[in-house]
Amino acid sequence: MPVRFDLTKPALENGELRNKMGQEENIQVGLIVGREKDWPDAFIAEMEERGEGITAEFVKISGTFMDDPCPYPLIIDRMSQVIPYYRAYVKYAAMHGSYIINDPFVWSADSRFLGMAVVNRLGLTSPRTIVLPNKDIETPVIPDSFRNLEYPMDWEGIINYVGVPAIFKETRSGGRRWAHRVNSIDELIQRYDESGARTMILQEIITGGEHIHCFVIGQEKVMPLRYSLQENRYMEDNLFLDNPLTRQILSSAAAISHAYGYDINMIEYILHDDQFYVINSTNPAPVIDKQLMTEPQFNWAVKETVSLAIKRLREPLPQRVTFKFNTAD
Repeated sequence: MPVRFDLTKPALENGELRNKMGQEENIQVGLIVGREKDWPDAFIAEMEERGEGITAEFVKISGTFMDDPCPYPLIIDRMSQVIPYYRAYVKYAAMHGSYIINDPFVWSADSRFLGMAVVNRLGLTSPRTIVLPNKDIETPVIPDSFRNLEYPMDWEGIINYVGVPAIFKETRSGGRRWAHRVNSIDELIQRYDESGARTMILQEIITGGEHIHCFVIGQEKVMPLRYSLQENRYMEDNLFLDNPLTRQILSSAAAISHAYGYDINMIEYILHDDQFYVINSTNPAPVIDKQLMTEPQFNWAVKETVSLAIKRLREPLPQRVTFKFNTAD
């Protein structure tokens, strides 16, 4: 008789987790981070202070065997967008029932172009954006490989749609990747020829206005911050929360994060002439440190991410990608 193993649940089911949290046995949250220090140190300390029977530590891995156990019922991943091996590991951990923040399967499929399309689908305003065919391909191809591609590209039509100046940048989400401002068709073609195998987008630049970054934790808690390009940090005075435009921004930030299912996300806006534009809809590993934030802002982010981890351990959301295996006796 076939047996079905449902790996959509966390490594510890809710009842089992609550029992263990009432005993001396410790539940560990795993952190995958890079060179950042402020947030992980504060997260570990705050989790210890909560006294919930849960602690946090850095995940230690060095080559993963296909039958290795995963000791963490929950992992917060803030580095797999940079290191592919980490992405392979968190996908493996998710298959074994670990709850991953953020979902590595959704994150792998994410892109800046998709983000703008999602924003457009939600009825929000974003800069005009177009994704372009790759200049080069890393794998061996023949002319017939491109039978679906119209050539030559309509450079004039592309520029007319987006306008100039425009930003020409990599479509991969998260962080500040390869990007250049272009002011003409000739500059665009030059930068396109330099882009190699990267998948690039051309995006309208919204000039002027105020930069607003919204940190969204748990798809519902939103902290809107004014960002100073001159000082490269967040300003102390936050938006007036009773302003109708601010309420629209907060609502849109939660809606975008919910559409993706991201538990930690940062969305970038430009506020210009009483209109807000979503210029970057996802950053699943936003920078959280004391150099960038004021002390109250940093403390809010730490406390909310700790509360999120505890909540997801107790009440995990359904995973977007599930694994079901049938085996014969």
